[in-house]
Amino acid sequence: MPAGTMPAGPAPVSTTAVGLPSGAATGIGSMPHADARQAATLMLELCPALPSVPNLASPSVTPRRHPAEVMLAQIAVGVRGLAIDEDGHLVVDVDRVDPLADVTPDLAHPTFRGLRAFCEVAAGREGSVKWQVLGPVSLGGALVRRGVPVRAAYTVAMRAVRAHLRAIHAELTASLPRCRQVVFVDEPSLSRVQEPQFPIAADVALDLVSGALATVEPGCPGGIHCCHPDGDIASLLAAGPRILSMPVRPALAASAGYLASFLDNGGWIAWGAVPTDGPLSSSADRYWRELQALWCDLVVGGCDAGRLRRQALVTPGCGLALHDVESATAALTLTADIAARVASQALATDRSVGA
Repeated sequence: MPAGTMPAGPAPVSTTAVGLPSGAATGIGSMPHADARQAATLMLELCPALPSVPNLASPSVTPRRHPAEVMLAQIAVGVRGLAIDEDGHLVVDVDRVDPLADVTPDLAHPTFRGLRAFCEVAAGREGSVKWQVLGPVSLGGALVRRGVPVRAAYTVAMRAVRAHLRAIHAELTASLPRCRQVVFVDEPSLSRVQEPQFPIAADVALDLVSGALATVEPGCPGGIHCCHPDGDIASLLAAGPRILSMPVRPALAASAGYLASFLDNGGWIAWGAVPTDGPLSSSADRYWRELQALWCDLVVGGCDAGRLRRQALVTPGCGLALHDVESATAALTLTADIAARVASQALATDRSVGA
């Protein structure tokens, strides 16, 4: 498919059930904590059904960093020609970048302290856990912007992401053997894949994301997170996620047809119901009303009301690394409140169907 061409529709979702509790709350992106154990404990307390492994800045770096920077630093570890400076930023030596070089993830690196702390705090857990990595399209774009030739940049990105997916999956399997894993690939750049100036063709970009998701499936259901306000829903779904993660916004009603097909095929949606780009409300009521209003519009557009509730997770709109710890805790608390309301409605729809 040439760049600028719209996909015909969402790719079919695997018929294997995602297998998560309706309305489970979980985290998205990075967190601002300096104390990794505190971040892990908070996730387990406020998101007990699906706690998210926290991504944290290196302890030598000021915690409040853009979420994408934290994840970019993580995925660069063990990649030839890429390094993390003392401020936690990605440094690229273009002359040393080699698409054929081995990628050797180092989970002992400071950028993975959130993962290590989570494994310690959650030891003995039974249930599901969620984790997240930066996707190959966004990583490849970051390398292109730093001077790496396009073909080499996206080849390196694909190999780096796959290697880290396998390494983190193996670490969690060993540390939390009774936990089912869910992984989200964070792809903010995927929102621009249909633009004529995008570095690679849309079909190539979507194949990169599909290949990343396939690395740990089918045992680890894969989702795509895109917090860009103008995210192209058709393209996101064409990459074949089992879960689509995005902020709640009224404009999503225009994509009701795509979302209806996705839900009917067994897909789940992680609703970013608590905005993270401004001051937080003291109550979840307003955010709950906004989510319900969107669902009403989607039902008018063809979505099944029961599936919207039963195949739903709830998250903050995006990562919380730009907030302080108090605000991040408040955002997750509001997320858990909305999640409880979704779970209650999902249970009610189950009962009405069975009646």
